[in-house]
Amino acid sequence: MSVSRPAPAETVDAPLEAPIRTYQVRTFGCQMNVHDSERISGLLEGAGYVPAEGTEADVVVFNTCAVRENADNKLYGNLGQLAHVKEKRPGMQIAVGGCLAQKDRDTILAKAPFVDAVFGTHNIGALPALLERARHNDAAQLEILESLEVFPSTLPTKRDSVYSGWVSISVGCNNTCTFCIVPSLRGKERDRRPGEILAEVQALVDDGAIEVTLLGQNVNSYGVEFGDRGAFAKLLRACGSIEGLERVRFTSPHPAAFTDDVIDAMAETPNVMPQLHMPLQSGSDKVLKDMRRSYRSKKFLGILDRVREQMPHAAISTDIIVGFPGETEEDFQATLDVVERARFATAFTFQYSKRPGTPAADLPDQLPKAVVQERFERLTALQDRIAAEENAKQVGATVEVMVTATSGRKSEETGRLSGRSRDQRLVHFSVPEGATVPRPGDLVTVPVTSAAAFHLVSDPASAADYSLRRSRAGDAWDRAQADSCGVPAPSTAGAGTGVSLGMPGLPPRR
Repeated sequence: MSVSRPAPAETVDAPLEAPIRTYQVRTFGCQMNVHDSERISGLLEGAGYVPAEGTEADVVVFNTCAVRENADNKLYGNLGQLAHVKEKRPGMQIAVGGCLAQKDRDTILAKAPFVDAVFGTHNIGALPALLERARHNDAAQLEILESLEVFPSTLPTKRDSVYSGWVSISVGCNNTCTFCIVPSLRGKERDRRPGEILAEVQALVDDGAIEVTLLGQNVNSYGVEFGDRGAFAKLLRACGSIEGLERVRFTSPHPAAFTDDVIDAMAETPNVMPQLHMPLQSGSDKVLKDMRRSYRSKKFLGILDRVREQMPHAAISTDIIVGFPGETEEDFQATLDVVERARFATAFTFQYSKRPGTPAADLPDQLPKAVVQERFERLTALQDRIAAEENAKQVGATVEVMVTATSGRKSEETGRLSGRSRDQRLVHFSVPEGATVPRPGDLVTVPVTSAAAFHLVSDPASAADYSLRRSRAGDAWDRAQADSCGVPAPSTAGAGTGVSLGMPGLPPRR
């Protein structure tokens, strides 16, 4: 669909299209959005665009989320800021994709008629063509499909990181949680074949990645579409046979479908990390029923017990919603009780937000904001205490940390680098005087010297307490940095030929 625009007030003599056009992707939302944004970047670079660095982009793409209530305000606030920029820059284009685009469709162009392209979750691959068509026709392009056109993971990719990557194993969701709008925006679950997934994992490893996160709206229901309920456990075990793949993670499972064969596979596959994200949502059985979450608190806690029986040091994280319609003080206390018992390493806590189009939006007994806020503060205070206590247990332990390219907020004053332990805890560490500084992707083994609620700290007393293992991922980081600077990369025996990203045979493009 095209939406024509009035002719501009002034003609511009300069050509509308620069020889090389730059782009920027702004991502709101979950890991699936981040994964999709890597595909968007890959598509744009395959079409000849280059990343905007230090300049205003010729094309700005918003990849949106629709789960939270303020998603609309966040998008339109950002669009409003860009409207004035676009007025002064003929030829600049703005595109909106993702869940909010799938949901709002024509509303986006009605509220922001200066947007050039709107595309949904099922047709990411159409973006370059929509931008070209909008330029040619001088009219906004709207294309929203109701079913998946091309599986996103088969599209070209530009990863955010050379040392780790997302691999989507499925899209969509078959659950009917009353608070969630995702199934209506991303559709029913579609599973990739195991061979395709493992080929993509192998391609990432060949390019230097040593960590992969398997991604899906409900990863442990993987295989239902092709009739193998044990497929996810088999997939985890298969990842264990990929040489050079050191860390395997996955998100997010659903407690109702979480089976012991997956726990066995986690415990018995050395490169599957001792870390699990298990969404609770509520500790009240009544609220879980109202949410249409097909498990109860006893089953949830039983899963955690079985995980810890086989992996005693596993770090478990969760999602919790506070203030669901009809939640009583007794219901909320049940959530606090489960949190106290579960001892989560970290929790993503949310105040319930009413989303039009979801069954929960029409439920009676919507709670006053003040009540929800007060409960939210009690929950976060409890979880912060538990997280600090659990992290304090790590003091004195030795942890292996994969170094990341991002550092903590105080890194300039502390001189510390940052990374993630095997159980996904954030670790800020210092390099002893005289020791070699690691690259992103390298692995260091260090003692935990102190802890806080949200991170661990390691300040080794001497080089004897610090061990560095240079990795293939660090080599890939060096090559990527050299490529971006236009200088030859350091010679590395056995190194790959670059950072190609996505499925084998696609143009090179986390």
